[in-house]
Amino acid sequence: MSKIIALTDYKGNFGSKHEDIPYRSGMDQNKLTLYFKELQHDLVFVPFSEIDFTSKSYIDTFFIYTSSEDPNYYYKEFIEDIVYALQISGAIAIPHYNFLRANNNKVFMELLREIVLPKQFCKLTTYKFGTYEELLNHIDKISYPIVIKGSEGASGTSVFLSKNKQDLISKVKKVSKTFSAKEYFWELGRTYKHKGYKKDSMYRDKYILQEFIPNLQKDWKVLVFGKRYYILTRYARENDFRASGSKTNYKSGTKSELTDKILDFAKQIFEKLDIPHVSLDIAFDGEKYYLIEMQGLYFGTSIINMSDAYFVHNNEDWIPENNNIELEKVYADCISEHINQ
Repeated sequence: MSKIIALTDYKGNFGSKHEDIPYRSGMDQNKLTLYFKELQHDLVFVPFSEIDFTSKSYIDTFFIYTSSEDPNYYYKEFIEDIVYALQISGAIAIPHYNFLRANNNKVFMELLREIVLPKQFCKLTTYKFGTYEELLNHIDKISYPIVIKGSEGASGTSVFLSKNKQDLISKVKKVSKTFSAKEYFWELGRTYKHKGYKKDSMYRDKYILQEFIPNLQKDWKVLVFGKRYYILTRYARENDFRASGSKTNYKSGTKSELTDKILDFAKQIFEKLDIPHVSLDIAFDGEKYYLIEMQGLYFGTSIINMSDAYFVHNNEDWIPENNNIELEKVYADCISEHINQ
């Protein structure tokens, strides 16, 4: 029986689960322990803060872990430190630290998918910037309309559409604003004291600009857990281009407006990522499929609760199977499959 260490946060929680009890407590750890034991894995829960690099060796030890969506992501930064240090020490983090870094970080997510996915999945022109001022050096290259995405945020909360140059400038300033009155006056003083001094930017929250796909009325959210594919059709809000978080005419499972090609596209992406589970946002313009976003861990799981079935690939066909398996079992299965592949 192989050992797997599951890293828990400062509240003692692990993972994310829709309709968890108590609220926002993550997966049921007793169920996880049971399901991993059935798969011949000894699951041990350990808090992030109790990992001791001075007295223990973690070489070739399997770790699974949670992430965090705490305000300003202060605790998530601590989680990143621990997981990255584990990988440096020779541990096997599942998923790889890269996907933790990309979690709720759209800038790194774009960089990661440009590196690990072939061009066929990255068809949209995307710009990454760390300040408003960096945009100004490229602004004459921008084609409109264009989508602005703050690096953090979910359900479309930091996503905007810009139709012209002035609108782009205004919205980028809003997304990237880091203004501090104290900082502003210190910088102003430095310009008077030091000739030629360039002030620090008051707009340093990173963001991306992404090519707009016109006339989209819907997209698909696909959750992949190993061999199981869960799918949700999402329609955009009225007079809006965003389907994420719209809660408009959602259709899941066998009721979703899926095609085999959508699932084929999701499967091709998943197989390139070397990861046990993933959340994919996929769009189709009538000719091409586009990967809009991806998350490798700590993503929403409400689709599982909403779906009457998940899909498995069998002999070139996608077969719906009754969705009567709880999340903890689905999660344990995909982790075990990943370890044993």
